[in-house]
Amino acid sequence: MTDPGPEPLTRWHRLAGTSVLLDGFHALKHAVRFGAEVPVAVTADRRAALALADELAPDVRETLDALLTEVPEAVYRSLVARPHPTAVAALAVRPAREASLRALARTPRTAPVVVLDNPRNLGNAGAVIRLAAGFGAAGVVTTGTLDPWHPTVVRGGAGLHFATAVERLDIGELPYGPVFALDPEGEDIRGLKLPDEAVLAFGSERSGLSPALRARADHLVALPMRPQVSSYNLATSVAMTLYHWSATGGTPA
Repeated sequence: MTDPGPEPLTRWHRLAGTSVLLDGFHALKHAVRFGAEVPVAVTADRRAALALADELAPDVRETLDALLTEVPEAVYRSLVARPHPTAVAALAVRPAREASLRALARTPRTAPVVVLDNPRNLGNAGAVIRLAAGFGAAGVVTTGTLDPWHPTVVRGGAGLHFATAVERLDIGELPYGPVFALDPEGEDIRGLKLPDEAVLAFGSERSGLSPALRARADHLVALPMRPQVSSYNLATSVAMTLYHWSATGGTPA
């Protein structure tokens, strides 16, 4: 292996505290595909990483070839808390808050915004962002203390944060549009058509909708559920709701 020299590692250590960690080949692939600025990317096995690019991401293979620097495995493992099986890691520039807010405020909106009201589980938040990107949602907003750009969330989202707008906001800052809040006491979603400009709000895994979000809702909506079953997983609820939107007239991007 050619000695990469200190420059990539110096850049990594300089940027690590302020950048988005892309943990694994798939996170890097998606970030590059959707226009992320990636100042440094490393791998413990460059040949294997580029073979993955040939197989799974030929559209960004040339970019990855230029980005990836091979480092010793011990060095790679020192840069990440949980080494990924693909032995790839990168740092990306987090989109400016102002850019995210502009994207969320863009009109007319052709797809809903997903709101996670005070979520608790980092993995769930990442799974929701991955789903939202897949359905072409206009964005994912979180309220409360969870940072939707936490490394564990980005890992769960497979780098697809860069495919949709992701931001933490107060309830008073929610994007425009009628708020459809998921609640067991709401109207059965199967009788509704969700508009493209809908704001789809989901309560926390532990306590459901906050009083403030519930008061802000224009409609309470319930997913069909067998009696005596307590709840669905948060990401499952989002998937069911976005599928209903797309199946009743929504147009995923």
